[in-house]
Amino acid sequence: MAAINEFVKHFVKTRYENLPPTAVEAVKKEVLDSLATALGGSTKEGVGELVDMVKEWGGAKQSTVIAHGFKCPAPNAAQVNGTMIHALDYDDGHQTALVHIGCVTVSSAFAAAERMGKVSGKELITAIALGGDFMSRLGLANRPGKSALSSGWHPTTLFGFLGGAVVAGRLFGLDEEQMINAIGLAYHQCGGAGSGVADGALAKRMGPGLAAKAGITSALMAERGITGERDALEGKAGIFKTYMGGDYDPKALTADLGQRWEVVNIGNKPYPCCGLIHACIDAALALRAKHNIDTGKIKSILIYGGQAVYDLSQPPEVKQNPRTIIDAQFSVPYVVAVALVNGKVTVDDFTLDSIKRPEIINVARKVSGKLVPAMNRHGVGPGGVTITMQDGKEYTDEVEYCLGSVERSMTFEDVTKKFRECAACALKPLPTAKIERVIDLVKRLETLSDATGIIKLVG
Repeated sequence: MAAINEFVKHFVKTRYENLPPTAVEAVKKEVLDSLATALGGSTKEGVGELVDMVKEWGGAKQSTVIAHGFKCPAPNAAQVNGTMIHALDYDDGHQTALVHIGCVTVSSAFAAAERMGKVSGKELITAIALGGDFMSRLGLANRPGKSALSSGWHPTTLFGFLGGAVVAGRLFGLDEEQMINAIGLAYHQCGGAGSGVADGALAKRMGPGLAAKAGITSALMAERGITGERDALEGKAGIFKTYMGGDYDPKALTADLGQRWEVVNIGNKPYPCCGLIHACIDAALALRAKHNIDTGKIKSILIYGGQAVYDLSQPPEVKQNPRTIIDAQFSVPYVVAVALVNGKVTVDDFTLDSIKRPEIINVARKVSGKLVPAMNRHGVGPGGVTITMQDGKEYTDEVEYCLGSVERSMTFEDVTKKFRECAACALKPLPTAKIERVIDLVKRLETLSDATGIIKLVG
């Protein structure tokens, strides 16, 4: 049986009772984490402009736009919410597939659920688990043994078009034939070039929102009988042949489908920047704490790791002197400098003013990168930091698995702290009572008869 047919049967027939407890708990963390980063991203560059555009379009008041206090058509709400979730680069992601998940699945799920009027917590969890597992499997199958980013595409956006269609299609109650059409129609819209990062462009944070919007739109079209490509995955013009030149592992697509849930391998970020930097942040923070380092007496800093870590130190003239917030989010020199100077890395370190602070830039200019091929890993890899002081003393720390990885996972309580942090810096900061209400509802999400009450609280 073709993979697409296995998947659609799985998407339509799976019930909440088929999910293992670990997958349920992972989805609940994903929901709270995504709501947190959406609130934190609600004031960020590009979001206000997108909100203005959506308001100008008008339309049916179906689904809530987080933090901005209005409703609009479900596809448009998903677009804005997905963009806000991803704006800080603080959102969750699969540690090996290198695909952000919640920015597409959670934004699509809540927008689709509100369009339906009422959806239980169990059904919301099931839809998000299915979409997250699907996106993760697409990423794992993509270009085996190579960086998921090496194709030139942003995998989150590219695979998010299909994932969004699955989440929405499940919540809309599509049958197998309609689900095939929804995925095919979403594939017809696929895109998401990875070039925005190199240019420091806001396009990077727009991609997941565009994917969520297209996913819901595709499910709505399929619901009305519009047909799409029959095999968007492995067909003659399917995604792996068209976008990856046929470089994929078909076994990774459906192995143990319904038995192994990749949502349990989604990590939550403790720092609001590219996850590939996080091992170096952990190392820098450990050195600062252990040796009480005076950054004014540092002679040089060497960061080292696999290709992904090294690439985020290049070119030095940009990474040491970030031009934009996007530059800073994807700069090892900048973020390591923040960690050493401040002893923490928070959302406050990624504003147009904060990325130009002389005390940070002076340290960032002392950072250079070194490629260690033996540290290459398919996914988020290890990283190390060596600090050489002016008196000749040298300190080194190396981190195999960063905080937030599956091996050192954040707990639900850790994510609640993150939610409180982000809720306080939203466009309209949430009052304490509402913050605690949202946390409580997500914690017992599977018991809710109508999960849409959660999104309304953060609207």
